[in-house]
Amino acid sequence: MTGIFYGSTTGNTEAAAQEIASALGVSSDQVYNVGEVGADTVAQFDTLILGSSTWGCGDLQDDWYDFLDQLKAQDLSGKRIALFGCGDSDGYADTFCGALAQIYDALADSGATFVGQVDAAGIAATDTEACRDGKFVGLPIDDADPEGNAARMAAWVESVKA
Repeated sequence: MTGIFYGSTTGNTEAAAQEIASALGVSSDQVYNVGEVGADTVAQFDTLILGSSTWGCGDLQDDWYDFLDQLKAQDLSGKRIALFGCGDSDGYADTFCGALAQIYDALADSGATFVGQVDAAGIAATDTEACRDGKFVGLPIDDADPEGNAARMAAWVESVKA
């Protein structure tokens, strides 16, 4: 079973979470705003899809700080984790989708398996912490590239399903 957890300030990440849920066939009651739920909710899911927008110099969306601290205390061993994030490659190329890197790094030693890395080919901003060895640690949703987002999301959803 899959649970989607997002933090959203302007609504873009929430909309992406809903779109991902629809594409994966995840019920809307399994989509959670991290500012409104405790991290113990993840226990019921085998696959976690975690999404955050990026603010400032690669920072997490505000609601993620407390949730991530709680999440690190959960038993995530054996779970699959896929990440998605919203950012703006035009204005913030060097920190584009940096929140993905923060979540990834915080949970890297959790015993979970990360899935859904995205090849950086065709993405303008790759000089960012979220891009490692030619791949983004999750799905980068770029405010500056709406056409590219649709194709990337479709491919990412298929890789997460696999």
